[in-house]
Amino acid sequence: MFFSFIRGLVRLLVYLLNGKPDVQCKDNLPKEGNYILIAPHRSWIDPVFLVLAASPKQFSFMAKKELFKYPVFKTLITKMNAFPVDRINPGPSAIKTPVKILKETDLGLVIFPTGTRHSQEIKGGAVTIAKLSKKPIIPVVYQGPFTFKALLKRQKASVRFGEPFIVERKVEGVKDVTAYYSEKIQKAFITLDSEITK
Repeated sequence: MFFSFIRGLVRLLVYLLNGKPDVQCKDNLPKEGNYILIAPHRSWIDPVFLVLAASPKQFSFMAKKELFKYPVFKTLITKMNAFPVDRINPGPSAIKTPVKILKETDLGLVIFPTGTRHSQEIKGGAVTIAKLSKKPIIPVVYQGPFTFKALLKRQKASVRFGEPFIVERKVEGVKDVTAYYSEKIQKAFITLDSEITK
């Protein structure tokens, strides 16, 4: 309820400031069941557009534990289904918590496998979560304004969803399954970026 309310307010604000985003290939999203949206993290704005584009599905999010230090902000992001992760020393909960959410609730999961906005390296945690939860991964990319100033200039915003795939425990002829799927995700990002219509 709170998630939908906030998303509605944000959608109104985004439409007023920037116009309606261009959402491509939304039919790749499963009609039923949970799934994992996996995207490159380029700006604080990209998760906003991903959640708007995938509506009405609701999602949970990994958030760095430092964000939970401030009581008011902690309450807000917790109500928006965020859970804390120690990025330096992740621990078992970084995998167990999202897997449990995917299996036991109707919340999907948004993951930025590079971890930060300043990295392009695909971390293995996202692949592990997908493997243990047995939920499909949908790669997705966002192109558009990366700052509030650019948003005000009504820079075009586009979101493109890729085709879903399941992470198998074993792949014939592949020794390092995590590396195999990490490369698959990276290639999907490159393809989706090139396919977004300008």
